[in-house]
Amino acid sequence: MNNHFLGRGWSFPPAFSPIIKSVEMLENEADIASSLEILLTTSPGERVMIPDYGCNLDELVFEALDTTTKTLVADKIESAILYFEPRIDVEKVNLDSSRELEGVVLIELVYRVRTTNSRFNFVFPFYKQEGTDINLTTIINLLPD
Repeated sequence: MNNHFLGRGWSFPPAFSPIIKSVEMLENEADIASSLEILLTTSPGERVMIPDYGCNLDELVFEALDTTTKTLVADKIESAILYFEPRIDVEKVNLDSSRELEGVVLIELVYRVRTTNSRFNFVFPFYKQEGTDINLTTIINLLPD
């Protein structure tokens, strides 16, 4: 089956192949998954030529994970995909908060590729807190005597 209509683009982060002496490329469903990751990790305003591009999940980093926040996260993701990823239709957004005490929320995205009618899922780890692996013993050991 010829899936060239799904797209082809640079891998992210860009990587260079010494064998073929060019930039490594992604195609088809892998390109869509990479685009989703880029979309969910980009804040609006980061891209100069497309200032509205992004999902802006960063503004919810320190919010309590209640029903309102979960609904807002799902809505932000669905809206960003609606506007910036025309190759897919979102079927479901699930938030797995079982690791909330570790500062991690797993966002499972179930989507369908429009042209092939194929279903895929994408799991995106959203970190609610930064630097959760720092402990007091390490900091004390770094201090001068």
